[in-house]
Amino acid sequence: MPTQTTAWDTVLATFKRIWGYENFRSPQGEIVQCLLAQQDALIIMPTGGGKSICFQLPALLQSGLTLVVSPLVALMENQVEELRQRQLPAALLHSEMSRTDYKRTLWALERHQLRLLYLSPETLLSAAVWERLRQPSLKINGLILDEAHCLVQWGDTFRPAYYRLGAVRSALLESKPAGSRIAIAAFTATADPQAQQTIQQILKLEHPQIFRLNPYRANLHLGVQTVWTPQQRR
Repeated sequence: MPTQTTAWDTVLATFKRIWGYENFRSPQGEIVQCLLAQQDALIIMPTGGGKSICFQLPALLQSGLTLVVSPLVALMENQVEELRQRQLPAALLHSEMSRTDYKRTLWALERHQLRLLYLSPETLLSAAVWERLRQPSLKINGLILDEAHCLVQWGDTFRPAYYRLGAVRSALLESKPAGSRIAIAAFTATADPQAQQTIQQILKLEHPQIFRLNPYRANLHLGVQTVWTPQQRR
């Protein structure tokens, strides 16, 4: 049976092989360990802090599927394209795809060929996708909510599907073998204490590990200048 050290050596080796880095930036390693242990988490990290690696690597190290709920098509396309360039089993689903590409992704999902599937909350809850996700033989390791602040900003009016995400885990587990676990992790760069509480409540996070990084960036500076005329504005 492999030791914990050996297992972590495998994580680091896979990280280096795929992304070329020798080690993680804090707290990336701790987040990876948390998700590999299938524990719920709330992660607040500044933009550019390497959030995507924190959930992509655990997904690739495990058998089964990780769902990544993302609010914008451009964000999904960018991350999936980077993964595909590395020959990694990732795909996306959204309403703007061609019918052929949509069916191809559903086909891959049915045959358990994916490790990461990016989709919007609306697509996740659509009949065609939901039916396939509820297959008892499809192992689902985790539900990742990227840009989780959108749940707070949009969920009650603009995109109500966000408020239904809290019921996804329990509904999926109804169709899975006994003892199955699905972790939920919410990632965002922007969430004040009230927003953090709202995210935890709506997603029904269970004893989540919370990772907060100071958003202060030494290379960014705010400046205010009062102007009175169009010429000054220019």
